[in-house]
Amino acid sequence: MTKDTKRKIASSIVVTIGIFWMIGLYRTFATPCLFYLNYLPPYRTAFMRLYHGEKDLRYRWTPIKKVSPYLRQAVVLAEDDRFFEHNGYDWEAIKKAAEIDWKKKRFARGASTITQQLARNLYLSPAKNPLRKIKEFLIALKLERELPKERILELYLNVVEWGNGVYGAEAAARHYFGGSAASLGKHEAAFLAAILPKPRFYDRYRGGPYLQRRIASIETRL
Repeated sequence: MTKDTKRKIASSIVVTIGIFWMIGLYRTFATPCLFYLNYLPPYRTAFMRLYHGEKDLRYRWTPIKKVSPYLRQAVVLAEDDRFFEHNGYDWEAIKKAAEIDWKKKRFARGASTITQQLARNLYLSPAKNPLRKIKEFLIALKLERELPKERILELYLNVVEWGNGVYGAEAAARHYFGGSAASLGKHEAAFLAAILPKPRFYDRYRGGPYLQRRIASIETRL
Protein backbone atom coordinates (compact mmCIF):
# COMPACT_ATOMS: atom_id res chain seq x y z
CA MET A 1 0.00 0.00 0.00
CA THR A 2 1.50 3.34 -1.05
CA LYS A 3 1.86 6.35 1.26
CA ASP A 4 -0.64 8.26 -0.86
CA THR A 5 -3.24 5.52 -0.37
CA LYS A 6 -2.57 5.42 3.37
CA ARG A 7 -3.05 9.20 3.57
CA LYS A 8 -6.36 8.96 1.70
CA ILE A 9 -7.57 6.20 4.00
CA ALA A 10 -6.50 8.17 7.09
CA SER A 11 -8.20 11.29 5.75
CA SER A 12 -11.42 9.34 5.10
CA ILE A 13 -11.37 7.97 8.64
CA VAL A 14 -10.84 11.43 10.13
CA VAL A 15 -13.65 12.89 8.00
CA THR A 16 -16.01 10.05 8.96
CA ILE A 17 -15.23 10.46 12.65
CA GLY A 18 -15.74 14.22 12.29
CA ILE A 19 -19.13 13.74 10.64
CA PHE A 20 -20.34 11.38 13.36
CA TRP A 21 -19.00 13.74 16.03
CA MET A 22 -20.88 16.68 14.49
CA ILE A 23 -24.06 14.63 14.24
CA GLY A 24 -23.74 13.66 17.91
CA LEU A 25 -23.06 17.26 18.90
CA TYR A 26 -26.08 18.46 16.94
CA ARG A 27 -28.35 15.86 18.52
CA THR A 28 -27.09 16.79 21.96
CA PHE A 29 -27.65 20.53 21.70
CA ALA A 30 -30.30 20.98 18.98
CA THR A 31 -33.57 22.41 20.28
CA PRO A 32 -37.01 21.36 19.01
CA CYS A 33 -39.30 23.55 16.96
CA LEU A 34 -41.60 25.34 19.40
CA PHE A 35 -43.72 27.42 17.03
CA TYR A 36 -46.66 25.01 17.16
CA LEU A 37 -46.92 25.39 20.95
CA ASN A 38 -48.38 28.86 20.43
CA TYR A 39 -51.45 27.29 18.85
CA LEU A 40 -51.67 23.56 19.57
CA PRO A 41 -51.59 21.58 22.82
CA PRO A 42 -49.01 18.78 22.96
CA TYR A 43 -50.55 15.36 22.34
CA ARG A 44 -48.00 13.65 24.60
CA THR A 45 -44.91 14.83 26.45
CA ALA A 46 -41.59 13.04 26.91
CA PHE A 47 -42.52 12.32 30.54
CA MET A 48 -45.87 10.86 29.49
CA ARG A 49 -44.16 8.57 27.00
CA LEU A 50 -41.82 7.38 29.76
CA TYR A 51 -44.71 6.59 32.10
CA HIS A 52 -45.24 2.86 32.69
CA GLY A 53 -47.32 2.79 35.84
CA GLU A 54 -50.02 0.39 36.93
CA LYS A 55 -52.80 2.92 36.38
CA ASP A 56 -53.90 4.32 33.03
CA LEU A 57 -52.47 7.66 32.01
CA ARG A 58 -54.93 10.51 32.49
CA TYR A 59 -54.41 13.70 30.52
CA ARG A 60 -57.00 16.22 29.38
CA TRP A 61 -56.14 19.66 27.98
CA THR A 62 -57.92 22.62 29.57
CA PRO A 63 -57.52 26.28 28.49
CA ILE A 64 -56.02 28.44 31.21
CA LYS A 65 -59.21 30.48 31.46
CA LYS A 66 -60.94 27.30 32.66
CA VAL A 67 -58.34 26.68 35.36
CA SER A 68 -59.12 28.17 38.77
CA PRO A 69 -57.22 31.44 39.35
CA TYR A 70 -56.42 30.07 42.81
CA LEU A 71 -54.53 27.16 41.24
CA ARG A 72 -52.67 29.42 38.83
CA GLN A 73 -51.55 31.64 41.67
CA ALA A 74 -50.78 28.76 44.04
CA VAL A 75 -48.54 26.98 41.52
CA VAL A 76 -46.54 30.13 40.82
CA LEU A 77 -46.17 30.83 44.57
CA ALA A 78 -45.07 27.27 45.31
CA GLU A 79 -42.87 26.51 42.31
CA ASP A 80 -41.52 29.80 40.96
CA ASP A 81 -42.59 33.01 42.67
CA ARG A 82 -40.47 35.14 40.30
CA PHE A 83 -41.93 33.47 37.21
CA PHE A 84 -43.24 36.69 35.68
CA GLU A 85 -39.93 38.50 36.25
CA HIS A 86 -37.19 36.16 35.01
CA ASN A 87 -36.31 35.08 31.45
CA GLY A 88 -36.35 31.35 32.12
CA TYR A 89 -33.79 31.16 34.89
CA ASP A 90 -33.98 32.60 38.39
CA TRP A 91 -30.35 33.36 39.16
CA GLU A 92 -31.13 34.44 42.74
CA ALA A 93 -32.78 31.08 43.43
CA ILE A 94 -29.84 29.27 41.83
CA LYS A 95 -27.43 31.19 44.06
CA LYS A 96 -29.40 30.38 47.22
CA ALA A 97 -29.70 26.71 46.25
CA ALA A 98 -25.95 26.52 45.61
CA GLU A 99 -25.23 28.00 49.05
CA ILE A 100 -27.53 25.49 50.76
CA ASP A 101 -26.07 22.58 48.78
CA TRP A 102 -22.54 23.70 49.70
CA LYS A 103 -23.37 23.85 53.41
CA LYS A 104 -25.07 20.45 53.39
CA LYS A 105 -22.47 18.89 51.07
CA ARG A 106 -25.18 17.41 48.86
CA PHE A 107 -27.85 18.41 46.35
CA ALA A 108 -30.42 19.38 48.96
CA ARG A 109 -32.34 22.05 47.06
CA GLY A 110 -33.26 22.64 43.45
CA ALA A 111 -33.86 25.94 41.68
CA SER A 112 -35.77 24.95 38.56
CA THR A 113 -38.22 27.51 37.24
CA ILE A 114 -41.59 26.68 35.75
CA THR A 115 -40.06 27.23 32.30
CA GLN A 116 -37.24 24.78 33.00
CA GLN A 117 -39.69 22.21 34.34
CA LEU A 118 -41.83 22.64 31.23
CA ALA A 119 -38.80 22.13 28.95
CA ARG A 120 -37.91 18.96 30.87
CA ASN A 121 -41.46 17.59 30.83
CA LEU A 122 -42.07 18.28 27.16
CA TYR A 123 -38.81 17.10 25.61
CA LEU A 124 -36.34 15.52 28.05
CA SER A 125 -36.27 13.07 30.95
CA PRO A 126 -35.95 13.02 34.75
CA ALA A 127 -32.30 11.95 34.42
CA LYS A 128 -29.78 14.26 36.08
CA ASN A 129 -26.65 14.83 34.03
CA PRO A 130 -24.78 17.88 32.69
CA LEU A 131 -25.75 17.37 29.04
CA ARG A 132 -29.44 17.16 29.88
CA LYS A 133 -29.15 20.31 31.99
CA ILE A 134 -27.50 22.16 29.09
CA LYS A 135 -30.28 21.12 26.72
CA GLU A 136 -32.89 22.11 29.31
CA PHE A 137 -31.21 25.50 29.57
CA LEU A 138 -31.33 26.04 25.79
CA ILE A 139 -34.96 24.91 25.45
CA ALA A 140 -36.05 27.06 28.41
CA LEU A 141 -34.47 30.15 26.86
CA LYS A 142 -36.17 29.35 23.55
CA LEU A 143 -39.54 28.90 25.26
CA GLU A 144 -39.17 32.31 26.86
CA ARG A 145 -38.27 33.92 23.52
CA GLU A 146 -41.07 32.37 21.49
CA LEU A 147 -44.01 32.07 23.91
CA PRO A 148 -45.70 34.60 26.20
CA LYS A 149 -45.59 33.92 29.93
CA GLU A 150 -49.29 33.08 30.15
CA ARG A 151 -48.89 30.41 27.45
CA ILE A 152 -45.89 28.88 29.24
CA LEU A 153 -47.94 28.71 32.44
CA GLU A 154 -50.90 27.26 30.54
CA LEU A 155 -48.71 24.53 29.05
CA TYR A 156 -47.14 23.76 32.42
CA LEU A 157 -50.49 23.49 34.21
CA ASN A 158 -51.67 21.07 31.54
CA VAL A 159 -48.70 18.71 31.33
CA VAL A 160 -47.09 18.58 34.78
CA GLU A 161 -47.53 15.32 36.71
CA TRP A 162 -49.86 15.47 39.70
CA GLY A 163 -49.92 11.83 40.73
CA ASN A 164 -49.46 8.29 39.46
CA GLY A 165 -50.41 8.70 35.80
CA VAL A 166 -52.23 12.00 36.49
CA TYR A 167 -51.11 14.78 34.13
CA GLY A 168 -52.50 18.29 34.03
CA ALA A 169 -54.79 20.38 36.21
CA GLU A 170 -58.06 18.94 34.89
CA ALA A 171 -57.05 15.33 35.52
CA ALA A 172 -55.67 16.31 38.94
CA ALA A 173 -58.87 18.10 39.99
CA ARG A 174 -60.98 15.12 39.00
CA HIS A 175 -58.60 12.60 40.58
CA TYR A 176 -58.32 14.29 43.98
CA PHE A 177 -61.59 16.19 44.33
CA GLY A 178 -64.03 14.81 41.77
CA GLY A 179 -64.57 18.20 40.12
CA SER A 180 -63.21 20.37 37.35
CA ALA A 181 -60.07 22.50 37.41
CA ALA A 182 -62.30 25.58 37.16
CA SER A 183 -64.08 24.76 40.43
CA LEU A 184 -61.01 24.47 42.67
CA GLY A 185 -61.09 26.61 45.80
CA LYS A 186 -58.19 28.03 47.82
CA HIS A 187 -57.52 24.94 49.94
CA GLU A 188 -57.78 22.53 47.01
CA ALA A 189 -55.47 24.71 44.91
CA ALA A 190 -52.97 24.93 47.77
CA PHE A 191 -53.02 21.14 48.12
CA LEU A 192 -52.30 20.58 44.42
CA ALA A 193 -49.51 23.14 44.43
CA ALA A 194 -48.00 21.65 47.61
CA ILE A 195 -47.70 18.11 46.21
CA LEU A 196 -45.92 19.08 42.98
CA PRO A 197 -42.37 18.32 44.15
CA LYS A 198 -43.29 14.65 44.92
CA PRO A 199 -46.70 14.00 43.35
CA ARG A 200 -46.56 10.19 43.27
CA PHE A 201 -45.53 10.04 46.92
CA TYR A 202 -48.22 12.46 48.07
CA ASP A 203 -50.79 10.71 45.90
CA ARG A 204 -50.40 7.82 48.38
CA TYR A 205 -49.60 9.74 51.57
CA ARG A 206 -51.75 12.85 51.84
CA GLY A 207 -51.98 13.43 55.59
CA GLY A 208 -48.39 13.99 56.76
CA PRO A 209 -47.61 17.01 59.00
CA TYR A 210 -45.01 18.46 56.61
CA LEU A 211 -47.48 18.43 53.71
CA GLN A 212 -50.19 19.99 55.88
CA ARG A 213 -47.84 22.80 56.91
CA ARG A 214 -46.89 23.39 53.29
CA ILE A 215 -50.54 23.51 52.23
CA ALA A 216 -51.36 25.97 55.00
CA SER A 217 -48.41 28.18 54.06
CA ILE A 218 -49.47 28.38 50.43
CA GLU A 219 -53.15 28.90 51.28
CA THR A 220 -52.40 31.88 53.55
CA ARG A 221 -50.59 33.60 50.66
CA LEU A 222 -53.50 33.24 48.23
